[in-house]
Amino acid sequence: MNHKSYCNLERQLRVTDVLAAAIFFAAAATLAGAPSAAASDAPAWMHALVNVPLPAHDEKTDAVLMYSENILNVQGNGKIKTTERRAFKILRPDGRRYAKVVAYFDAETRINSIRGWCIPAQGKDYEVKDKEAMEVGLDDMENGILMTDERAKVLRIPAGEIGNIVGYEIEHEDRPYILQDAWDFQREIPVGESHYTLQLPVGWEYKAVWINHPEIKSVASGTNTWQWTISGVPAIKEEDQMPPWSGVAGQMVVTLLPAGGGMDQKKGFQSWNDMAKWQATLYQGRRDPTPEIKQKVTALTASSATQLAKMKALAGFLQQDIRYVGIELGIGGLQPHPAAEVFAHRYGDCKDKATLLSSMLHEVGVESYYIVINTVRGGADPEKPPTLFWFNHVILAVRIPDGVNDPSLVATLDDPKLGRLLIFDPTDEYTPFGQLRGDLQANYGLLVAPDGGELVRLPQLQSATNGVERTAKLSLNSSGVLSGDVVEVRNGDTGTIQRYMLKSVTKKEDQIKPIEKLAAESLATFRLTNASVSNLERKDLPFGYQYSFVAENYAKKAGDLILVRPRVIDMKAKSLMETKEPRRFAVEFTGPRKDTDMFEISLPAGYEVDDVPPPVNVDYSFASYHSKTEKVGSVLRYTRTFEVKELSVPVSKADDLKKFYRIIASDERNNAVLKPIAH
Repeated sequence: MNHKSYCNLERQLRVTDVLAAAIFFAAAATLAGAPSAAASDAPAWMHALVNVPLPAHDEKTDAVLMYSENILNVQGNGKIKTTERRAFKILRPDGRRYAKVVAYFDAETRINSIRGWCIPAQGKDYEVKDKEAMEVGLDDMENGILMTDERAKVLRIPAGEIGNIVGYEIEHEDRPYILQDAWDFQREIPVGESHYTLQLPVGWEYKAVWINHPEIKSVASGTNTWQWTISGVPAIKEEDQMPPWSGVAGQMVVTLLPAGGGMDQKKGFQSWNDMAKWQATLYQGRRDPTPEIKQKVTALTASSATQLAKMKALAGFLQQDIRYVGIELGIGGLQPHPAAEVFAHRYGDCKDKATLLSSMLHEVGVESYYIVINTVRGGADPEKPPTLFWFNHVILAVRIPDGVNDPSLVATLDDPKLGRLLIFDPTDEYTPFGQLRGDLQANYGLLVAPDGGELVRLPQLQSATNGVERTAKLSLNSSGVLSGDVVEVRNGDTGTIQRYMLKSVTKKEDQIKPIEKLAAESLATFRLTNASVSNLERKDLPFGYQYSFVAENYAKKAGDLILVRPRVIDMKAKSLMETKEPRRFAVEFTGPRKDTDMFEISLPAGYEVDDVPPPVNVDYSFASYHSKTEKVGSVLRYTRTFEVKELSVPVSKADDLKKFYRIIASDERNNAVLKPIAH
């Protein structure tokens, strides 16, 4: 099946997957009654599994995939006929979800048959036939997809009980845009045995690249037929802040090469430049301007005195006035609509918005280039084969005109051929022109120029461009009540996130909900006495909160002493490394950041500082933390800095990260001691 969308990560799955999916439950009313199950022998390939030992698993495993098989029969005209077989054994109640099958298809795919079977632990096996499958649409208005030709057939295998073996077989025909396939043999559950068979026309060749797994050689099993087999594949168990699935799961990407170089427009990519050239054909002619577009550019830039001001005006128009709406029919999931259509309708998806902005920038003498990327870092990289499967988003690389030098343009990279480029996402309505949100930083994207392109690593910004600067002027009384004022300045993504959270909030009292939540995590009891938001609409200025609070019983009495925690609000320590099992995957940070806190607490009358926590200075390559508590006159002052410097912490440094967070946790719990002033 074709990889349909560059704008929706959730629907990158190829033809089939067994899911406890929302799509199934969306059709629940229609599928309320269990489909009729005919008493019928399950196929021999399933019966052969009845006495096969289960793959290694633990007591929390819901099910195991005992057998998986993909058979690809490639036709001379580029059509691919595929048979997919899966068989699961259900081990726990939640494993029943594997008795539900979803087969995706579109205008270029035909599902010839879909059948399911169950071999019960007790009783006669039975079959669920094709006629029992329910066809449903996949329009996804919540994520901006207004129209798509992608649909699904949903088949439920009844009585998926513990101890039962459930399986299915799907036969489908595809007319792919590009002759590539991916064998995803690793799952979220253990896999007993997995097979992949490739049948090619005479004269055709293939190239197989293994990812996140040692290479396994193919075995010839007939004329122009090859087979791969892998056994005992361990499950991938989810970990907090782990890399994306494509960055850790084992798979084999197969590129098909027609005989004699035929079908050049469809053959698989052998280099990133090949892929960029193919992408360029999709974009050709799409940016051509119309008189209406030219007129709008003139109106938007009439009051702009500089090239930079013009660029910002056009970018702001795309961010604010062009709604995100996806219409994905046929190759429309990959090819942008013409700029004229996007402008006329005032809507489009990521590649449509990039196309219109590129067209408008050209009218003021600024060139730009598409970048095809993924919204999650960790998929594509130079060591992996070029394929559509890595990507789900399109942004722009804007060539900065000579003579334009401005400190606001921080998301830049230098290309030896194209010059100094500013990376900008027109779909992101909250990140100002010149900046780049964290998940795109240090990410690999395919830069597409008219004559080809290359995979490039996007810039990682300085940590100071993102973070919270918090200052607090507080007073403590002898009864332990803490009160005062806090000012927070949120730069970069920390401000973007707040603007996104508040985008649909209409009541002022609801705008402070994030602050209430933050305070509740640090203060046992409190009440806000005043709160406000600044620069909610001004994305070119830092977002801010200003609030005042009263916290009863903040400080604790210990005889004639008072114990007070200098770190008042917000916690940087995390428990993600405190697990029984050793860490298996790297820890990924969303983006670089630098947070600073300064809490000044005026001492209660009649008290002075007796003891303060020791300073903390811990500095690793990936992050640092520094804190200091000191007495300044009649004020207890606590300052700290938390900085993320590297966006990925490898498993080899997992113990360092655990130690890092434990040091922070200890500092955040520490108390200063106040004593009565001696007379």
